[in-house]
Amino acid sequence: MDEDTLPGVEARHYEQVAKAIGYLRANALRQPPLVEVAAAVGLSEHHLQRVFSEWAGVSPKRFLQSLTKAHALAALRASADVLDAALASGLSGPGRLHDLIVSCEAMTPGEVRALGAGLEIGHGFAATPFGEALLGWTPRGLCHLEFRDGTREALLAALRSLWPHATLRRDDAGAAALAGQVFPRLPAPRRLHLVLRGTNFQIQVWEALLRTRPGQLLSYAQLAAMAGLPRAPRAVGSAVGANTLGVLIPCHRVIRGSGDCSDYRWGVVRKLALQGWEAARAAAVAEAGR
Repeated sequence: MDEDTLPGVEARHYEQVAKAIGYLRANALRQPPLVEVAAAVGLSEHHLQRVFSEWAGVSPKRFLQSLTKAHALAALRASADVLDAALASGLSGPGRLHDLIVSCEAMTPGEVRALGAGLEIGHGFAATPFGEALLGWTPRGLCHLEFRDGTREALLAALRSLWPHATLRRDDAGAAALAGQVFPRLPAPRRLHLVLRGTNFQIQVWEALLRTRPGQLLSYAQLAAMAGLPRAPRAVGSAVGANTLGVLIPCHRVIRGSGDCSDYRWGVVRKLALQGWEAARAAAVAEAGR
């Protein structure tokens, strides 16, 4: 079997790419050349070029262009045009063009208050293109996806604190199968059901995020308008931060109106990696369609 088809290879590539992004972020004003970045992360220039291209689908230079402030500001302006047109026509937001078709339902207030009583939650750890993640699911759908930066025990403790009365069933094989649906190696239309646990306000914000498209960036104010909450951008920001379904509820697409990448539950470097990864794929799809 080819080494690059083995589980965990993409996760290992992400670790190397994340180091490169961290170095570039710290030295952005100098725009260091690839040979310097490669040396800083302990790889040859050729190896870094190969890893970036295999992981992101584009060259390091093109990928890194998507992480600049100029790109972010242009993306915000483009989102403003799309949102203005959509809102003026009475629509809640632009259509979501994505191979992954996500449907969702909110837990009832009674179910949330029960803290998982009578509920079995399957959970496990799996490799993803953005590092190892803890996934959780109920018979109704996926309810949890958190990336791991610390210990597994810390993530498991956080999951238990959210559902203290639930029965937690460890199933790493099931988690790997779900991760394969969320991050397939080859694009293919597929459906995934999410179960949302939050307040009505939070769910309103998360559903607005689901209407954004891969590669899109928008400000907190733009998201607030899209969610029908134009006077509550700060509260919208809090709802974004409360999301525990990484990538699927795409809070990584929200940045400051200045174009700067703001805080992210799973680290700013991972947020930048997600943005660049999506932008690269959106550009490739656009080119293929020309």
